[in-house]
This record gives sequence, structure tokens and C-alpha cells, in this order.
Amino acid sequence: MKTFNKSMIAALVLGTTAMGAQASSWENESKDAWIDGKAETVLLMNTNLNNFDINTDVKNGKVILTGKVDSDLDKELAEELVLSLDGVNDVDNELTVVKNPDMHRKDMKSDMNDTESDLTDAKISTVITTRYLFSSEVGGTDIDVDTDNGVVTLKGTVESEAEKQLAINIAKNAEDVHNVVDELTIITE
Repeated sequence: MKTFNKSMIAALVLGTTAMGAQASSWENESKDAWIDGKAETVLLMNTNLNNFDINTDVKNGKVILTGKVDSDLDKELAEELVLSLDGVNDVDNELTVVKNPDMHRKDMKSDMNDTESDLTDAKISTVITTRYLFSSEVGGTDIDVDTDNGVVTLKGTVESEAEKQLAINIAKNAEDVHNVVDELTIITE
């Protein structure tokens, strides 16, 4: 009988350990799937990127970006957008830049400067807006973010001075921001 009890206890311990490992694995896979969904969404919401050419895979909070983009700036934008998401530990950016060979070199240099500035401004606005949307402390849908040559203008409404200051600080802390113009209004009910 003692042998039977020891065998039962050993079986229970092994079974419980295996179930715990399965639950942990399932939890990690669920978290990765949730991050993957958020990454796909943020890339889809960005009008400067062709989301259908970018693939995301997530393993233990690390996002792997594969596919192709039109420029180095698009590659950087995709990485920055994904890196700004909650739960993302790291980004392995394996995106391939595919240059358009049809553009003439002279026109390309001028166009690239203008396009790079425009894309940088778009990246800044998108990153800040995304951070607002995923912040539980800022009403991201009530704030309009406009960027021109690295100067961010915030317009819209917030519910408190604390929310206003947080929104301004999020904008100031975004990469490539030179200045933030505050045109936010505090609404009181």
C-alpha cells in the first residue's frame, strides 16, 4: 500500500508540474498573440506604410519584422511604432528596403529631402498618437497631433491639468521632436 501511495503522490506531482508548464506556455503564447495583434494594428493604422508588405512574428515579447518597405525611413518608422507598444521587449527589424530604380538621381535627392522630412513628421505624429491611444491616462482620441519640421502641435481636449502635462511630456519624449506647442483645452463638467 505504501508503494501505491508513493506512486500516486509522484504521479500527482508530475502531473501538476506539467500542467503548470502548459499553463505558463499558454499564457506566453496568448501574450505574444496579443502583442502581434497590436503590432499589426499599429502598422495598418499608419498611412505611410504598406502593411501588406510587412509581416510580424512575436516570440516572448520580441517582435520580428520581415517583408519589404520603400525606404530606410519606412524601416525605422515600422520599428519605432512597434517598439512603442506595451509588452514589446525588443524588435528584430529584418525589413528589406526596396529602392525605386525609375527615379532620376537629381530629382531623387530633392524629393528624398522633402519626403524624408514629411515622413519624419508623419512618424512623429503616428508614434505620439499611438502612445496616447495605448495610454490609460491620456484620452488619445480627443487629442489631434500635427507635426511640421519636428514641431508638434497638440490640439483638443483633456480632463485635467495632469492629463495635459502627461500628453505634453509624451510628445516631448518622442524621437525627433524639436518643440511642442500646447493648444490643449481642459474641459470641466
